[in-house]
Amino acid sequence: MNAARIKNFTSQNAIYIVLVLLIVGIAVYDPSFIAITTLRDILLQSSTRAIIALGMAFILITGGTDLSAGRIVGLTAVISASMLQMETYANRFFPDLGHLNMFIPIILAIIAGLLVGLLNGFIVAKLNVPPFIATLGTMVGVYGLNSLYFDLPPNSSQPIGGLREDFTKLGTGYIGVDGTYSVPYIVIIAIIVAVIVWVIFNKTQLGKNMYAIGGNIQAANVSGIRVSRNIMYIYMIAGALYGLAGVLEAARTGGATNNYGNMYELDAIAACVVGGVSTAGGIGTVPGVMAGVVIFGVINYGLTFIGISPYYQLIIKGLIIVAAVAFDIRKYVAKK
Repeated sequence: MNAARIKNFTSQNAIYIVLVLLIVGIAVYDPSFIAITTLRDILLQSSTRAIIALGMAFILITGGTDLSAGRIVGLTAVISASMLQMETYANRFFPDLGHLNMFIPIILAIIAGLLVGLLNGFIVAKLNVPPFIATLGTMVGVYGLNSLYFDLPPNSSQPIGGLREDFTKLGTGYIGVDGTYSVPYIVIIAIIVAVIVWVIFNKTQLGKNMYAIGGNIQAANVSGIRVSRNIMYIYMIAGALYGLAGVLEAARTGGATNNYGNMYELDAIAACVVGGVSTAGGIGTVPGVMAGVVIFGVINYGLTFIGISPYYQLIIKGLIIVAAVAFDIRKYVAKK
């Protein structure tokens, strides 16, 4: 009985066990890794990835996928950055644009992400195109659209810089007096988003419908769930989250180009899968997704911290992803 309990506990909490082992392993090699500042830096670097992964979780739980996430991040980063440059900056994207309220470009960028999500949802739900193909098409199209916008004169594909301080503060500012114990604004935003997503997942009808659709779409249809409408809502929410992540990424880095967000969707999918979101749909939790993001944050930051080559880091990440998917498929097969 004790062995069965241990096995069940290990199975249910494998993601957290892996995270603890990673941290302990790196700390044994270099004890200075265990520090408040290290944790803060990992969370800072992981914040935008967490928001993208939370958006991706919506899609994966319905049994779909979204390859356009990274390009939406790039589009919204460019949109927000292009309108929030300092008026004294020499190479402004819009030379004659006056001082805008910071939230206007941010809202416009998030709406742009939402509209791309709506397009994805329409193609998947109404045209019955498989999510992989639908979002592959929008991924290419959004990148082309973003590149055309980015190439507008007088910018002509030059990196967008000189962003306003009130905007960059969202990505680099801290709350708190003491530098060691201060908390970055971007981390607070990511936590707030995670709480909101948790509420949607667990306390709303949309969340219940999402799990039902991912668990068995035919049964969801028979039970009276408006599957097409719910799928469109879900893709719209995901697109809006990608848009927010793009805005914060521009604020964090102090600039933007049309190549921002490249391959971010793969990192988001990997974090979700490692965090227990089933590739078969119908299963996934917000804490699991956040843990998956932090695991990859620890891998990226921690292995660099102890001087491990980035190439080895890619191998380790690949092994973790394959192991997580294999474990998920075994559970799915056993359940069937």
